[in-house]
Amino acid sequence: MKQSLQLKIGQQLTMTPQLQQAIRLLQLSTLDLKQEIHEFLESNPLLEIDDDESPIVQTTTSSEEKTDKKTESENPVIEAEEARIESEWTDSIPEELSIDSNWDDTYQNSASIGEQSGYEGGDTDFESRNAPDESIQDHLIWQLNLTHMSDRDIEIAYAIIECVKSDGYLSITPDDIWQSLSQELEDLEFDEVIAVQHRLQRFDPVGVCSIDLRDCLLVQLEAFQNHPLYKNTHNLIDNYLPLLGNRDFTQLIRKTKLKEAALKEVIDLIQQLNPRPGSVIDHGDTDYVIPDVSVKKVNDVWQVELNNDALPPVKINETYSAMASTAVNTEDATYIKTSLQEAKWFIKSLQSRNETLLKVASCIVNRQIDFFELGEEAMKPMVLHDVAEEVGMHESTISRVTTQKYMHTPKGIFELKYFFSSHVNTASGGECSSTAIRAMIKKLVAEEPPKKPLSDNKLATTLADQGIQVARRTVAKYREAMNIPPSNERKRLI
Repeated sequence: MKQSLQLKIGQQLTMTPQLQQAIRLLQLSTLDLKQEIHEFLESNPLLEIDDDESPIVQTTTSSEEKTDKKTESENPVIEAEEARIESEWTDSIPEELSIDSNWDDTYQNSASIGEQSGYEGGDTDFESRNAPDESIQDHLIWQLNLTHMSDRDIEIAYAIIECVKSDGYLSITPDDIWQSLSQELEDLEFDEVIAVQHRLQRFDPVGVCSIDLRDCLLVQLEAFQNHPLYKNTHNLIDNYLPLLGNRDFTQLIRKTKLKEAALKEVIDLIQQLNPRPGSVIDHGDTDYVIPDVSVKKVNDVWQVELNNDALPPVKINETYSAMASTAVNTEDATYIKTSLQEAKWFIKSLQSRNETLLKVASCIVNRQIDFFELGEEAMKPMVLHDVAEEVGMHESTISRVTTQKYMHTPKGIFELKYFFSSHVNTASGGECSSTAIRAMIKKLVAEEPPKKPLSDNKLATTLADQGIQVARRTVAKYREAMNIPPSNERKRLI
């Protein structure tokens, strides 16, 4: 193959480092963005926390009461593949920000990005916030150390505790534990293992170290020995627990020889017991959510405002900024100018993120006002393209804005993606969102007869009577998504 040199002319769209930074900050959650800000504060001396300025809250109102005002700043973070939106960024953000000028003269209110009242930069309770949660084994060992037992029994107890799962049950049988300990403890009897297990089962929470549900419930039932229904409840758990799990009340009444009212009281007593005792101690990892925006109704107008209490307020360090033009050493001057430029770009990216987030959240509220007024059943179908077209951004930008961003509303905290749903055609030719259909199914299940729950086919028929045509399989899919059991498992006594 002969080597040669060729000269080609072409055009391609490249992302500037500043644009890459703005897009990356846009898709970060509030917790991740907070960490990003602290890392930038540590690496760039030209940026510092501002504790002097009062918080400036950016708000917007619903479209019903909004006048024909235009947003002061049009700086959406956009997809790099869209040249039109790329030009909006390059036009709104200058290539060079003057080093000698005052930052507030160029961008008003930017020093208060992320400003909050009473913000403290340090974590006063670092150890407790970052300490690992106590496991079920730790909780049992703590009680074991406070219990008087022989050294032999303590060694058996440690072996049993090591086999406890997070739900409180043993992962292996006592016979397996006995066989494994027989090699270490001389003349170990199986009854010794059972005796220690029974003692551990009375530890807090009562019922841990059980081998199955029946064993766990019987141990907890000992606390109700003086209850008038103790014998009947013990008999049901000991002999007929599978029938209760299948909700076969007819067989239970026949076998236990209890009347319906008495059987209901027995079941109510069983429901006071905990089938997963370990869940009381081992909660697993906790996910914290910080709302990015909040929605509230003021004077019959829905207002959307950013949550400025979650992020530290940042500003340019004026002392270091003044040194940019007075530094004698060329390397020092270059370093200060570069850091100053990066700090200004970082603040500008934060400001653009806030403006984009507020614009998208306001659009969502304007399109879903019926949800805030009437509830989930009034949710309208909405996809990313609808919001992207209204706010003049790319769909990928809307996807970034709505991912891991949360809205605090009078009805609870929701991820922004919650308000997007597909549509189902109605008999009248209109559209109904899948979220509204889920709410209707949930309402129908809540109002169904307890002795004769509605099947998926009956739910589909009921929805069809209301003008919503959905298949039985669709109803089953929505029901499972809401963790609603099938009709045979929802049957209960009055």
